[in-house]
Amino acid sequence: MKNVVTGSFGYIGKYITRKLLDQGEQVSTITTHVNKPNPFGNAIKVHPYNFQSPDKLIENLMDVSTLYNTYWIRFEYNNQTYREAIKNTITLFNCAKASGVKRIVHISVTNASVESDLPYYYGKGIQERELIKCGVPYSIVRPTLVFGKEDILINNIAWLIRRFPVFPIFGDGLYRVQPVFVEDLASIAIKCADGTESFIIDAIGPESYSFQEFVQLIASKLKPKLKLVNISPHLGIALGKLIGFALRDELLTKNELKGLMEGNLTSSQAPNGPTRFSDWLNSQSLGANYSSEIKRHFKWKSAT
Repeated sequence: MKNVVTGSFGYIGKYITRKLLDQGEQVSTITTHVNKPNPFGNAIKVHPYNFQSPDKLIENLMDVSTLYNTYWIRFEYNNQTYREAIKNTITLFNCAKASGVKRIVHISVTNASVESDLPYYYGKGIQERELIKCGVPYSIVRPTLVFGKEDILINNIAWLIRRFPVFPIFGDGLYRVQPVFVEDLASIAIKCADGTESFIIDAIGPESYSFQEFVQLIASKLKPKLKLVNISPHLGIALGKLIGFALRDELLTKNELKGLMEGNLTSSQAPNGPTRFSDWLNSQSLGANYSSEIKRHFKWKSAT
């Protein structure tokens, strides 16, 4: 069966693509960076998004059984905005309908909502609403905090732990996370391509931690004597901006911190990802190098 994965050279898209290929499926990708290093070689066809040329986008979606959509941005940068990302998503869904795509599996985030005052979660809520409106059968998969080899957020927590004598805990640190393994997320997404019913499902791992417990667990593998210091969220954001300025990156945004502290990376659903973060945690590689969001997604040539 023919599948299209948006962003096969990115993080989540790469794992979905790899699992589909391992199952003998035919895969193409639509990507922003067609010249980005391709880990799949000739095994997949590569096309640009062509948001400005819908006819070409429709052509690249012809005869497709399932479209796996991972398209989104973590934060706004230069001319890439949430407004533009929403507009592009609507174009993608409309083109999928026009080309006869049989099903769309859309990667969202837990607690996405058009009622949210956080741009990331609000934008994801708009994506979900537009997918439901477009008329193509769908599965919306909402992961919590995704961890894996190419992860940025958790890797950079580990990087900070390795390099600083103390680590800041914003507020009381009791707000929770339920990390899900990226390979488990990919498996859940592919299973959601089956059937004809439309539905929404969370993707969550088997463990739940307070943020302080989560940092303590990572520190126990990397620097057991690390001191954790509770600070105000405002001071934490200021420190993050200072470090981010030195690294020429966006370490943590105010909205991301607010979403974390509001418990948006948790779910009331029973876990459906079997991999435990505590078993996966690798003290040899995690945080060994800093991962730049801006270099990876906006200035990828610099990253390579």
